Amino acid sequence: MGTAKADIISILRADRLRWHLLGVVATLDLPDCWIAAGFVRNAVWDHRHQRPPSPPDSDVDVIWYDADRTDPALDRLHEARLAAIAPSVVWSVKNQARMHIRNGDPPYASAVDAMRHWPETATAVAARRYDAELCEIAAPLGIDDLFGLVLRPTSSFVNLKRAVYDERLKSKKWLAHWPLLREA
Repeated sequence: MGTAKADIISILRADRLRWHLLGVVATLDLPDCWIAAGFVRNAVWDHRHQRPPSPPDSDVDVIWYDADRTDPALDRLHEARLAAIAPSVVWSVKNQARMHIRNGDPPYASAVDAMRHWPETATAVAARRYDAELCEIAAPLGIDDLFGLVLRPTSSFVNLKRAVYDERLKSKKWLAHWPLLREA
C-alpha cells in the first residue's frame, strides 16, 4: 500500500466517528461496497488544514455494485438498515450498477469504475473496512489532488459537463471552508 493511502487510513482511524461508520457499513456485507466522496475528502482536507475532524456535513455516501440487483428500493432498504444502527447520520446508498443511466455515461464495471465519472478528482476516493481493524482505500484517479488540496474536474467535466462542476464549486463553498484549496 502506498504511503498516501496509509495516511488516509490513519486519518480515518483517528476520527472515531468515521472509523465507527466504516464498521457500520461493513455490516451490510454488500458487494463492492465503500463509503466515498465527502466522507473521505473532507477528512483529508480538515487534516491538511490542521483542523480537528469535522463530522460528515450532509449525507454519507455509500456506494456498492451489483448488476443483478439494481432496484432503487434495495438502496432505500439499506439506508433504513444503516439508520437503525446510526440514526444521527443521513445515509445515501446507491448501487452504481444503475447510476450510469442517470449520469449519461456508458455502464460502469464496478463501484470504483463509477468514481472515474464523478465531477472532481479529489472526490473520487473511497474507503471500506474489512475484518476488525483493516481498511482499504480506492482512488481510481489517484490521490495527488486530494492531498495537494487541488480542485480539478475529472475528464468528463472539463468541457462536456463543465456547468455541473462549476455549480458544485459554487454551491459547496469549498474554497471558503478550506482556504488552502486551489483550482487547477
